[in-house]
Amino acid sequence: MESQKHCRTKNAERKVVWTPPANTAYSKELWAPQIHFINGKWYMYFAADDGNNHNHRMYVIENDAPDPMQGTWEFKGKVADATDKWAIDADVFEHKSKWYMIWSGWEGDVNGQQNIYIARMKNPWTIESERVRISSPELKWETYGRLPGQTPDQVNVNEGPQFLKYKDKIFIIYSASGCWTDHYTLGMLSASADADLLNASSWKKHPEPVFQADPGSGVYAAGHNSFFKSPDGKEDWILYHANSAPGQGCGGHRSPRAQKFTWKRDGTPILENR
Repeated sequence: MESQKHCRTKNAERKVVWTPPANTAYSKELWAPQIHFINGKWYMYFAADDGNNHNHRMYVIENDAPDPMQGTWEFKGKVADATDKWAIDADVFEHKSKWYMIWSGWEGDVNGQQNIYIARMKNPWTIESERVRISSPELKWETYGRLPGQTPDQVNVNEGPQFLKYKDKIFIIYSASGCWTDHYTLGMLSASADADLLNASSWKKHPEPVFQADPGSGVYAAGHNSFFKSPDGKEDWILYHANSAPGQGCGGHRSPRAQKFTWKRDGTPILENR
């Protein structure tokens, strides 16, 4: 089984591959699609709702064509653990012949805090284990989330988890604090490649952000990343979005940015704005 991101250049072909039917639980607010190649088929994961954010859940579509720009994308259904709570930003990965999903979700049914969860998958559209919370926003740099005049008026955020493996270590790089603030940034969880990934104590949180805004370079609210390799497989790259000025929030000002990164001697990634 193999997993990879499908990357584009600005001049590459652009195509609408699937449109949700109207008046369903997944007709509106489609967020954060991710594409993976698993067992000879393409799978695209996304979050969606019926127009009410409280109903956001994760879904997946499938395409068995060799080229994901060709063939037909078929709706496979909702991807949820037994609790079926609010969920967004799914990423899937294989480790030691087992597949896992990581995502951002609510513990209960009320907005106010987004945590990072992990669960084991039975197949690309089915979660088979209980979800395990492996990170919650608790440090100062994770809790910038004021929403004056709204209900709730404070939302603490861990979201956008992304799997990254290097030698004998596994990392989850995630976005912290509200994307509507200039403090949106990236944090990091790490675990031994030999650890039980469904044991919350296997995961250690880095005490400081690993990637953040650099106003001197015109980079604000840097977050929500993914990783990919260069075509020859020799370089590691991070793709993320950021604003070019303060106060631009989560709207249409954000732009994607990509840059190469390297590794420290201890096996941790060196993620720096430049």
